Amino acid sequence: MVPPLSVPEIDPFLHEPARLRLMVFLAMLQRVDFMYLLRQSGLSRGNLSVQMGKLQEAALISVDKSFVDNRPRTTYALSEKGRDALRDYKRTMEGVLAALPD
Repeated sequence: MVPPLSVPEIDPFLHEPARLRLMVFLAMLQRVDFMYLLRQSGLSRGNLSVQMGKLQEAALISVDKSFVDNRPRTTYALSEKGRDALRDYKRTMEGVLAALPD
């Protein structure tokens, strides 16, 4: 009889590639604007906007909208909840990878 296996449950919300990439960018930087994320992520404006909206809705990021030289500027930062979620995700993935045979 084969013993039951235990593999950590991966958070499907954070595991989505675009959201994970954006969360990692935000973890590495304190605050970043929309245009920076647009250039770095390779996402379309629409997809970036949708993903950031989902992250904001989940309270994983904070959003600040302002005007600079009469132009709108939106900046983002990880919330404490977002940092905790990313830390948990990292621990989970380390567990998943540790479960793989060599």
